[in-house]
Amino acid sequence: MARKIRFLAVSIAKVVLVMSVVAGAQTNEAPGQSGYAPVDGLKMYYEIHGTGQPLVLMHGGLGSTGMFDPILPALSKGREVIAVDLQAHGRTGDIDRPMSFEAMADDMAALIRYLKIEKADVMGYSVGGEVALRVAIQHPDVVRRLVIVAATFRRDGWYPEIVAGTTQMGPATAAQMKQTPMYQSYSQIAPQPADWTALNTKLGEMFRKDYDWSNEVRTIRVPTLLVFGDADTVSTAHAVECFELLGGGKKDGGWDGSGISTARLAILPGVTHYTIFASPALVSAVVPFLDTPTSK
Repeated sequence: MARKIRFLAVSIAKVVLVMSVVAGAQTNEAPGQSGYAPVDGLKMYYEIHGTGQPLVLMHGGLGSTGMFDPILPALSKGREVIAVDLQAHGRTGDIDRPMSFEAMADDMAALIRYLKIEKADVMGYSVGGEVALRVAIQHPDVVRRLVIVAATFRRDGWYPEIVAGTTQMGPATAAQMKQTPMYQSYSQIAPQPADWTALNTKLGEMFRKDYDWSNEVRTIRVPTLLVFGDADTVSTAHAVECFELLGGGKKDGGWDGSGISTARLAILPGVTHYTIFASPALVSAVVPFLDTPTSK
């Protein structure tokens, strides 16, 4: 047990190191609007950058909207980016319910409707990517385009050591993490900083539940972009399998492009799970996809 906890601490420390660098690179650009939406019993924090077609943006586990600060200026050129803090993360307080991908997907759909948006582009990284997948599955009517960054549709898509580490999250790891910049950031913005242990515990409980959404992924009909690093914590084979479930990689695209599906797959070179969310290469992959006119 102690060895697994140490492994998790090392894994999260990598994220913390990157987030510390990210914090130093922040533009300090104030959102055009921010607030709290009353959805599903939550007071969900959101902030809006730019104007245009809405893009809902969801961070990874233990993170917050600030993870995306280095790329927000580029993402919000010509579009309205709505960055959200998930349940118990960042400025969004916790409520008395278990944490689940399905419930957080309902939260996102409720937020989109609360903001009176007919259809939004939905993009999520890691845990946020799994929530984004569930939004497209559970609430396809609110999704125009979907971007999944470094996330899985089945738990064994993560490398075994990552599954072993994340399933040990709980009070012990929360105590260790109190010595990191990630906790310091959380303690400065969370409505109840004492909920740090509860957040780690709920994430651990969620990660210990197996999931396989293969059949549901096949039902997704909106144009979808999958983005991974070539040194990600998600296996490349899993990324390709997800691409194929969405209809990609089935045949030659043809000279005229008539054989291309609505799914896209990008594997970014020299990028890890701990750098992808702030990488300019991520923006270079996402923006052209979002800007492509929707056919038919």
